[in-house]
Amino acid sequence: MGNSDTGRHEPHDHDHEHEHGGHSGHSHGVSADADRRWLTLALTLIGVFMAGEVVVGLIARSLALLSDAAHMLTDAGAIALALVAMRLAARPPKGGYTFGLKRAEILSAQANGLTMILLGIWLAVEAVRRLIDPPAVAGGLVLVTALAGIVVNVAAAWAMSRANRSSLNVEGAFQHVLNDLFAFVAAAVAGGIILLTGFSRADPIATLVVVALMFKAGYGLIRASGRIFLEAAPTGIDPPALGAQLAAVPDVVEVHDLHVWEITSGQPAMSAHVLVAAGRDCHAVRAVIQSMLRRQYRITHTTLQVDHADTSPAAAPPGHDLLLDDPHCEDSHGESYRPAAATPPNRRS
Repeated sequence: MGNSDTGRHEPHDHDHEHEHGGHSGHSHGVSADADRRWLTLALTLIGVFMAGEVVVGLIARSLALLSDAAHMLTDAGAIALALVAMRLAARPPKGGYTFGLKRAEILSAQANGLTMILLGIWLAVEAVRRLIDPPAVAGGLVLVTALAGIVVNVAAAWAMSRANRSSLNVEGAFQHVLNDLFAFVAAAVAGGIILLTGFSRADPIATLVVVALMFKAGYGLIRASGRIFLEAAPTGIDPPALGAQLAAVPDVVEVHDLHVWEITSGQPAMSAHVLVAAGRDCHAVRAVIQSMLRRQYRITHTTLQVDHADTSPAAAPPGHDLLLDDPHCEDSHGESYRPAAATPPNRRS
């Protein structure tokens, strides 16, 4: 790897590791085809029941049932969107899409989160209106329909739980169905109260409880998908701690330009520039780092630029980087990390 003609450092060693399985992100071995089958089953159950619920909701004049039918419509849309996203994400990289269309699943998850928030706002407004001026509600019809809905949604939620919920796409559709299950439980309670006491306001109160759950789930999906779009570090990985750990690898004198992100849910990736002590084996250091990343962080998509350092950490003036004048570091940014005995990490601009 040496190049004595330069007098500064050796040619860059770009090492790129891929170890993805047949269906990325499926740590428990569920296949993409199995995911699609389970989601299709859930979609069928929800679609059939939704049609009947609209009819009963109109007859009973129940906002809880009609709102749940609307929620079931978004459930069906969420599952259909998840299925489409799965198809797109499975396509191989082509043309300018060097990662393929894997983030179509994240778009689907974000869309599911947004629809839950928007639907929740509409239901909250309608529930408040009915609290002020409650209509007569047929509690018996509400109770019977809600109990049937609980059975259907339990079956749909069970089917979707068999799919890979580590995928944010599947999790988004699952949250829709789970919140719909909560809505049916609330509607059943409201129907029972109305039937026993005639208290019609129980119907919109139950709706507001479900709205709160929808806001919570919707916000969680938007936040998680937003982190991926903004290329934030995956949950559970602290970049400064990771940089310090990489710098502590034997023969490493500095790590900078460290980036860690997710291509899609369950597919973390990392890149970094690693400087190795003069005369040490860059390839061996790279192998140690990749093994550590795979074993401790489950990061198998890594791009490491490995070079020999121009100087030792002790020879670098405090506050200066080892490759400060090197052309390829002109746009370097973020923290630089060095072994604990060397100069403390400094921020690159």
